[in-house]
Amino acid sequence: MEWITSPGIIALSITYSMSITDIFMFAIRCLVQLETNIVSVERISEYSTMDNEREWRNEKGKSLTNWPSKGEIQFHNYSTRYREGLDLVINNLNVTIKGGEKVGLVGRTGSGKSSLAFGLFRMIEAAEGRILIDDVDISEIGLHDLRSKITIVPQDPVLFSSTDLSFNLSPFNEHTNEQIWEALEHSHMKDFVLNKLDNGLQTIVTEGGSNFSQGQKQLLCLTRALLRRSQIIVLDEMSSSVDQQTDQLIQETIRNEFTDSTIIAIAHRIDTLLHYDRIMVMDQGNIIEFDTPANLLSNKESAFYSLALDAELIKE
Repeated sequence: MEWITSPGIIALSITYSMSITDIFMFAIRCLVQLETNIVSVERISEYSTMDNEREWRNEKGKSLTNWPSKGEIQFHNYSTRYREGLDLVINNLNVTIKGGEKVGLVGRTGSGKSSLAFGLFRMIEAAEGRILIDDVDISEIGLHDLRSKITIVPQDPVLFSSTDLSFNLSPFNEHTNEQIWEALEHSHMKDFVLNKLDNGLQTIVTEGGSNFSQGQKQLLCLTRALLRRSQIIVLDEMSSSVDQQTDQLIQETIRNEFTDSTIIAIAHRIDTLLHYDRIMVMDQGNIIEFDTPANLLSNKESAFYSLALDAELIKE
């Protein structure tokens, strides 16, 4: 028995087979999109089950007036890790940074430099020991009470897009325009804002701060620090991605404007730290050296001397 198919049926079959291909392609695209979006769901699930930070404010923190006044930082048998069950990243640290002292923090990658800064802000909590600032145990006060008293200038400067420059420098509207202009002058940015930006402090910051160079963004973050006038300032690799001229402006501002503040400067470019009071050299979560730059450089057996050789600051 012969099977006879009309030309119309054949044409219809071909037409539908072509549309089925499109349907399969659409289904594949949907599956790929679903797989991509499920990552967001996983992250939301992870964050929803994450342990909360410690209390934001408490009575002890509120009772501290004019704290810190000296900016002395003491680490007593301090150890910390990023998560329970992981190895310690800071191990039994015992050191005192005097009030108003300028300390450079150096070491190889993974030595614990950034972890020390995280511990100071309580981004990671102590596994053992404690940190005292002007004799106050920072674990006993609220996170807001602690973090609002310490300023950090990060390696990657952050500007808030779609807001004006004035908001970026004083987001809580705590300073007058006169104070902002004065801070810009001290950070060597006043001339640029006044003469190069058509709208001055009302200039809108574009996405990612793309209307400013990397060095200018770093100087603007330094301007924020000038306005806050914190007694303790952490500089996290702020010179690593700027040119030599901008770095000189940064160092000049630090020397002239933060004379009474305690400064902890994390740096790979150790030439920026040679005028600091002391250098702290870290390795595998431990302090292996803590002395003046001159004393460390005079000792050819020191780790800092080895770092200076690698940076070609000195020659054998």
